[in-house]
Amino acid sequence: MARGNAATEQRVVDLARLEPDDTVLVVGPGPGVGLDAAARLAGRAIGVDPSPEMLGLCRERCGDRVELREGSAAHTGEPGGSVDVVLSVNNVMLWDDRRAGFAELFRVLRPGGRLLLSAHEKWLPVSRHVLAHEAAEAGFADLQTWTWEPPGFAALAAQLRAVKPA
Repeated sequence: MARGNAATEQRVVDLARLEPDDTVLVVGPGPGVGLDAAARLAGRAIGVDPSPEMLGLCRERCGDRVELREGSAAHTGEPGGSVDVVLSVNNVMLWDDRRAGFAELFRVLRPGGRLLLSAHEKWLPVSRHVLAHEAAEAGFADLQTWTWEPPGFAALAAQLRAVKPA
């Protein structure tokens, strides 16, 4: 998983344009590849995953540079308006309730905060356009969707960027 997603994880971190004073929340960090990359750029990096096993792998990879907690997109445990950027790679298709997930991510973002999602298109239960619509229903604006071909993969990655209005 870590090796197969590494290019996509790095691309999403690059697209986020993280700053040293940013707080970044990674939803479903898996073994921590993207979380580790984000932690090197942001002032504070938080990973939320429902799997204790994945959190253990994150801890091994990232050490004490990150905060980790058991949770989900719909239940992050973060205070409202406390996060600058939310990242999630190959996780949105695992959310039990996407609408609740988008609502929670909107809640935890500061005004002007950014959401970046990426998932292999073939694994998505809905199109990237439906994801954008669901994000808009939660209050997100400036939505963009596109596909990207990760190096070495035949599957396209559907990507979404959205902003919480200021």
